[in-house]
Amino acid sequence: MADQTAAKPAGVWPTVKPFVNGGASGMLATCVIQPIDMIKVRIQLGQGSAVQVTKNMLANEGIGTFYKGLSAGLLRQATYTTARLGSFKILTNKAIAANDGKPLPLYQKALCGLTAGAIGASVGSPADLALIRMQADATLPAAQRRHYKNAFHALYRIVSDEGVLSLWKGAGPTVVRAMALNMGMLASYDQSVEFFRDNVGLGEGATIVGASAVSGFFAAACSLPFDYVKTQIQKMQPDATGKYPYTGSLDCTMKTLKAGGPLKFYTGFPVYCVRIAPHVMMTWIFLNQINKFEKKIGL
Repeated sequence: MADQTAAKPAGVWPTVKPFVNGGASGMLATCVIQPIDMIKVRIQLGQGSAVQVTKNMLANEGIGTFYKGLSAGLLRQATYTTARLGSFKILTNKAIAANDGKPLPLYQKALCGLTAGAIGASVGSPADLALIRMQADATLPAAQRRHYKNAFHALYRIVSDEGVLSLWKGAGPTVVRAMALNMGMLASYDQSVEFFRDNVGLGEGATIVGASAVSGFFAAACSLPFDYVKTQIQKMQPDATGKYPYTGSLDCTMKTLKAGGPLKFYTGFPVYCVRIAPHVMMTWIFLNQINKFEKKIGL
């Protein structure tokens, strides 16, 4: 009987492991990256350059403001990254098995990344909305501020004020952005690991860091246009007549193209890259360390 009980977790753990490890690595990375994320949102909301925004935030709101929305950021990783990294691992393992154990071609990795991104974003969309609202709150006129205390208070208020379905407000662009980001991030990471390890002959540490950097760049380049549209949709407020500036993502995309051309979607790319790439890098590095530690203790 004791043997059966001991054997039981072994059956569940291999299935749960990629999800637990993915979520943990994403949450650790968020703790490191949160201040940069705050600055990125303020720049996208048109408050000036990175240096200006940082100075103003420190002078007017103090150092604590850089970690405003941390609870929503962590909740988002616990839902979104848990789901996307876990499902990517399971999808690629299934695809490798179907491929007789041979490495997957890039297009199959990209498809797995797209699917994992869609799954992750659907699960993580409510936390993402709470995070954007909490970060943008201080930039609104006093009368329009929502004063959310933390992520759970934000979710509770959104449900009670606007209804359950509004938790998925802007979920369309969120899912599309996540598909683009994860296609760039997940496929390029696996491909880069194979390249650096097998073709260049780098050691384990250098391979992980190099592949993480490549993965971070492609994640940022693929996803910024979608991120720009998503942020505009999620933060929009109705005017005095109750009319919203955009009717949806496509309307926002067309109006932005008309007003500023295609490069408008890459507003703040250096800061976005500095925000996305390190988070992606930290996530992979933490994930690698977690896997090594589990191997060491026999998990």
